Amino acid sequence: MNDNQRKILDKALEELPLVAILRGITPDEVEGVCDALVSAGFRLIEIPLNSPEPWVSIERAVAHCPDDVLIGAGTVLEEGDTLRLAQLGAPLMITPNTDPALVSLGAERGLAPMIGCMTPTEALAAAKAGASALKLFPAARLGTAYYKDISAILPRGLPVLAVGGIDKSNMAEWHAAGISGFGYGSNLYKPGRSAAEVEVAAKELVAEWMRLQEARA
Repeated sequence: MNDNQRKILDKALEELPLVAILRGITPDEVEGVCDALVSAGFRLIEIPLNSPEPWVSIERAVAHCPDDVLIGAGTVLEEGDTLRLAQLGAPLMITPNTDPALVSLGAERGLAPMIGCMTPTEALAAAKAGASALKLFPAARLGTAYYKDISAILPRGLPVLAVGGIDKSNMAEWHAAGISGFGYGSNLYKPGRSAAEVEVAAKELVAEWMRLQEARA
């Protein structure tokens, strides 16, 4: 991650910490869907590696999106994935689990590890290994009370995103609990959903985030 990408990430996490998770997207869809997300305001886009031809989609997204949009992979599980992301200039490294060795390797290669965790042990191990953010998963099943309990021991300043079962209906509850941001999956994109439909959903989510932030101010 170069200095400019670091600034973009920091700004996104501060101003609009919303990650679009495009699980199942195909290379032919990716440019149109990315345009829809960018139009709505999204700056963090994840293409999970269990999607069809994910590396083709990631490469196309990196080439197509504006410089102030960061692309990356989700479901990162292998060391080789970190090298490929670095080579493509796709700095977001998003995992479903906490593998400290993989987190450290991603950080060493200039990526921004956003690490899936559930327990305090996993969260603290990810933080120690160099995570740029934590991904609390499955957030909706764990609930805000659980997040409040574990947040007391998490490093201050390390963003925590709620992922899994998050949509417009429960954003306010999580926002009130102090969560740093959100990742959205099938409520935002799922295979077969048009770019126009994605844009409508994305704009609703961004508007809700902005409303919550303004209400807090």
